[in-house]
Amino acid sequence: MKRLGFATLTLLLPAALSAQQADPITTSLKQAGGQYAGWLTAAFDSVPESKYSFKPTEKQLTIGMVATHLENANYIICSGFSGMPWKPGAKDSLPEATRATWPKDTLMTRLRASFDFCNQAFASMNDAKLAESMEVGPPNNRRTIPKARYALIYVTDLVDHYSQMANYMRLNGMTPPSSLPRKAP
Repeated sequence: MKRLGFATLTLLLPAALSAQQADPITTSLKQAGGQYAGWLTAAFDSVPESKYSFKPTEKQLTIGMVATHLENANYIICSGFSGMPWKPGAKDSLPEATRATWPKDTLMTRLRASFDFCNQAFASMNDAKLAESMEVGPPNNRRTIPKARYALIYVTDLVDHYSQMANYMRLNGMTPPSSLPRKAP
């Protein structure tokens, strides 16, 4: 009888906990995005400014270009799924190659602001809103997708660029943040 009670509890507890958590999909996407945003911020912070022009091969992006590209992509993607307006400033219209040469402090301030924007975007969302449709694509080839797809694109874009930064760091003899020893609670 005890085994049956334990088995029932084991099967029902996850469902009960899930039912208690409001918006589990939005929460999961926000948490995953936050984890990778934190690792990316730590990665860019730990790379010396002198290495921001590093790129492993001629065809790859420099570290500064990765930061600039990521900042821009964050605004576009998070504005897209949340509907929060992003108004690019005059400096945002400069080519990425130009912006990538800005001082590390400037790049980091702008990257952090884009992560803050995405946190606000997720704060304005819930699972029902993620199920809503949005139009994407060029004006002559628009298509409809659920907003959840763009939210997922945000997280996978962060994962992709974190992997890129982790490889760049290892090529420079550095340890990526996700590989550092965990701090004791």
